[in-house]
Amino acid sequence: MPNIKAAEKWVKVSAKRTKRNLDTKTRLKTLFKKAALTGDAAAGVVVESALDKAATKGIIHPNKAARKKSRLAAAVKRAASAPPKAEKPTRAKAKSAGTKAKTTKKAAS
Repeated sequence: MPNIKAAEKWVKVSAKRTKRNLDTKTRLKTLFKKAALTGDAAAGVVVESALDKAATKGIIHPNKAARKKSRLAAAVKRAASAPPKAEKPTRAKAKSAGTKAKTTKKAAS
């Protein structure tokens, strides 16, 4: 613990800022993933704005914001041009297949 009274206050302020910045970074990641998966250009604009705002406030580096915006544009372009995906098999089906394999191994031993 710091000996100086002002340093104690700095620790509190630093902890508060760290938490706020972490919340913002987490929100940016979520927005980025959702926009990249949907391929929606309107969502991309919202994410780009949020990245610029975070870079302006110093939460992320401006070069990181530029890199993320570039990758987002490429991901949105890819998602928009890609054909719709087929549904994945459900977990229950995969689990039942694994259970059968275990029972046959036990029977063989």
